[in-house]
Amino acid sequence: MQFSDAPDVLVVGAGPVGLTAAAELRRRGVGCRLVDRLPARLPYAKAVGIQPRTLEVWDRMGLVRDALEAAVPMRGQLVYVDGVEEARIRLTLPKEVPYGFAALPQYETERVLEEFLAHFGTRIERGTELRSLTQDAGGVTARLVTASGAEEEVRTRYLVGCDGAHSTVRKALGLAFEGGAFPEEYMLADVEVDWDLPPGYGVRSLHRGADGAVDDLLVCIPLPGTGRYRMSMLVPPELSAAPGAAGGGAVAHGLEGGRAPTTAHIQAVVDRLAPRAATVSAMRWSSVFRISHRLVDRYGEGRVFVAGDAAHIHPPTGAQGMNTGIQDAYNLAWKLALAVRGGAAARLLASYDAERRPVGEEVVGRTVRHARQSVPADAEDPATLLLREAQLLVDYRDSPIVTASGPGPRAGDGSVPRPGDRAPDCGGLLREIAAYPLRLYDLLRGRDHVLVLYADGEADERSDALATVAREASGGRVDAFLVLADGTPAGAGRLPVYRDGRGEFGRLYGTAGTGTTTAFVVRPDGHLGARLSPPAPEALAGHLSAVFGP
Repeated sequence: MQFSDAPDVLVVGAGPVGLTAAAELRRRGVGCRLVDRLPARLPYAKAVGIQPRTLEVWDRMGLVRDALEAAVPMRGQLVYVDGVEEARIRLTLPKEVPYGFAALPQYETERVLEEFLAHFGTRIERGTELRSLTQDAGGVTARLVTASGAEEEVRTRYLVGCDGAHSTVRKALGLAFEGGAFPEEYMLADVEVDWDLPPGYGVRSLHRGADGAVDDLLVCIPLPGTGRYRMSMLVPPELSAAPGAAGGGAVAHGLEGGRAPTTAHIQAVVDRLAPRAATVSAMRWSSVFRISHRLVDRYGEGRVFVAGDAAHIHPPTGAQGMNTGIQDAYNLAWKLALAVRGGAAARLLASYDAERRPVGEEVVGRTVRHARQSVPADAEDPATLLLREAQLLVDYRDSPIVTASGPGPRAGDGSVPRPGDRAPDCGGLLREIAAYPLRLYDLLRGRDHVLVLYADGEADERSDALATVAREASGGRVDAFLVLADGTPAGAGRLPVYRDGRGEFGRLYGTAGTGTTTAFVVRPDGHLGARLSPPAPEALAGHLSAVFGP
């Protein structure tokens, strides 16, 4: 057996979640290895929906341009019941949200992430399987088997399991993975179809039986390429694995390789349910799959963590799964990077479970509920529901590492971000010399923690002192700049100054008309770590001490 010291982090599983974790670690200068048991990337359009929040994450990472060039827009969904159009849902978000919904086959998502990772000199070690792991106070020992069959024992400081629903890492940690499975079996296929439906719209077509229950369905999501869709539908009896059915046997979670539907199977469903007469052709792949819903009891143990399908699986309704996993990985990666460098507070890594497990729980519950509805419906108003589906309402308000000080937003203003919420983008920020307005996300891109000071009425003369406190409390890891309300004099401070030219910052952050200075700490993942008003130095230092070590 070969013995080796790995870089600081070993990432197991090179799907979109593992690739995100490895890429963000490498972008932050952390050494890591990325292993995957498969010999090559799979050509399956499994997860295809890209949420606006994921595009914001990729913006911070620096790869959103490549993703946008590879994807197609998702403009909405057409819902048909018994051949009649019942709903036409348009995926329209507020104008300050910088990205819309998109569709991108999983194999293309993995390609974009893999090419981005290669910029940092890291490649996927294909055909390499994790067989076992043990850990102690100083690190993790992992036993790998390579593509050649050689065994390797690797010593690493941290290990991240992104190895899917049947995760070896999760099983090695002994994590509970409670849940259940839907009785229905489904077919998936990546095909072309020649109908004349509007481009960029998904299709959901249902048939009700005599008892009013849905007994047949067709769901189509547009993919890049002329007339290409990923279609899903119920399995016919001859392909079913249900007891007594022609297929026989049992169905495992996810895709199967043995009972692949043919073009004829897909065409038969299209003939029954498509809103237009259409011909299916150019099948790229197909499979039978079954939906499970499960959630781990904790997202890690000691120096080992799980993310993505290793931590939560649920119905594909609303394209929540892969996007949730990517955001798991991003949340964990910036914290691991601080821990590797010795710059993390003692409880920083524990906040990964505290922040992400409630998100996984909510997503599992919501997708199970929506999967049982024939037509999308929810108690929330449509605008709020759309923001939630876009994953723009994920919050960490109960996190142990977020802080509020002062009166905060005005009572009743639920739209103003609080500590733990996503920091919204806004436009119209002006800087002398630049002849064009900037967006807030332009100023955050390429930075980690950022102290944003908003002055309304008079620039707070303590702004420079607050920036000094932030730098000292973080070991120099916090940048700072000042945003001035219209009419506020710049003063003579040393911080970079931007003017809120259109008043968007003041409106979206609830600072307009306050006549005072408010401090926001924006975390690397784009969530607010703190909102301080007035921004007392001791409160700022206290917040940062929960994130950064001595």
